[in-house]
Amino acid sequence: QVQLVESGGGLVPAGGSLRLSCAASGRTFSSYAMGWFRQAPGKEREFVTAISGSGGIRYYADSVEGRFTISRDNAKNTVYLEMNSLKPEDTAVYYCAAGGAGARQVRRSPEYWGQGTQVTVSS
Repeated sequence: QVQLVESGGGLVPAGGSLRLSCAASGRTFSSYAMGWFRQAPGKEREFVTAISGSGGIRYYADSVEGRFTISRDNAKNTVYLEMNSLKPEDTAVYYCAAGGAGARQVRRSPEYWGQGTQVTVSS
């Protein structure tokens, strides 16, 4: 089992930045690809970004590429999401996710989910 706990959400102005963290309590953290998803009110949960276990492979949704950066520190069992140039449409609950089948697969069917953290971008 992998337990995931997100933190770092909050209220930021448009154009601002925010860094989310996801702490994982499972063993062999480096064996898991990690990802971030988000869900805005009235919308389906959508993929944001994913990273391989070693950190060498990254994927980004078109809507965030160039603005968001995913990274991980396996020594700390933590994955990060740095968000820059935030837009009101980035407002959503952001969920950390993990999966053992690689970054490409975790984009579509993660095995584990965090509880989510709210990000609100004001205009």
